[in-house]
Amino acid sequence: MKIPATVITGFLGAGKTSMVRHLLENADGRRIALIINEFGNLGIDRELLMGCPVNGCEDDNVVELANGCICCAVADEFLPTMEMLLERPVPPDHIVIETSGLALPKPLVKAFNWPEIRSRVTVDGVIAVIDAPAVASGRFADDPDAVRAERPADENIDHESPLEEVFEDQILCADLVALNKTDVLSKTEIAFVRAEIARISAVRIVESVHGAVDVRVILGIGAAAEDDLDSRKSHHDGDEGHDHDDFDSFIVDLESINDPQALEARIRTATEAHDILRVKGFIHVPGKEMRHVVQGVGCRINRYYDRPWRPDEERRSRLVVIGQKGLDQAAIQATLWTLS
Repeated sequence: MKIPATVITGFLGAGKTSMVRHLLENADGRRIALIINEFGNLGIDRELLMGCPVNGCEDDNVVELANGCICCAVADEFLPTMEMLLERPVPPDHIVIETSGLALPKPLVKAFNWPEIRSRVTVDGVIAVIDAPAVASGRFADDPDAVRAERPADENIDHESPLEEVFEDQILCADLVALNKTDVLSKTEIAFVRAEIARISAVRIVESVHGAVDVRVILGIGAAAEDDLDSRKSHHDGDEGHDHDDFDSFIVDLESINDPQALEARIRTATEAHDILRVKGFIHVPGKEMRHVVQGVGCRINRYYDRPWRPDEERRSRLVVIGQKGLDQAAIQATLWTLS
């Protein structure tokens, strides 16, 4: 019997890692192996999961691929990782793959047709986690008002927005869409987001908060997605490859942060001035024995203490900043470096 694999995709900050953690907390005894891929080389998502106190978050069960995009490094990184998991003395019951927020899922699904893994693994389902407030605000279009005005006349309207292309490709490949963060939206806004998804695909939609969807809904879909590629359209069908030249990322190293609230304000200032898509990382707060997490999606910023600092790790403050090409790195760093 083939081992089922679930691909969890979704744009930057949609809540993929929250969904993975919820899945682990409710795995009902399944041996789950995780493959995590990030855009930005701090390994934030893996570190967040390693701070998870439940079974399944142990180091041996979480494999992080090198910085970059899993959909661009199938042969070099993904396939050897899969072979390593399959050759374990006790293989996993289920494999969960969390793609980077900028990954196109279709090339990854296509990789499951490689002879090395096709006979042993099947894509049980592709889950697209959607940042519902971002969609409601028109984040995934260059000019959302203009696009909305033109779409009634032309459902096939073209666009130049790299955000919108990635967003639509993730939905077009999905077997299930999870509208996340619906707790901060009105019923009217949720209805609008549902209509936007339906415009792209007739895929099944569920609503979620903090990525919490019943594991019985996420696992066991039985889609065999690798056999259904032709029905999963993509803006990049026929392309020789896929790169992320439209996006930049860099790391900002900070001193210890005495006032996390002031840091939050400065992150918001930098985001508004430079249209930053994503900020995430860890900071050291003097006098606090726990690591402080910073998660920013646009101007929505969340902070919390997740776990005590380990005796063997350096207490440092580092953030990864992600945005569209042309970010003014020096100006953003100057905004954040003035903190102490």
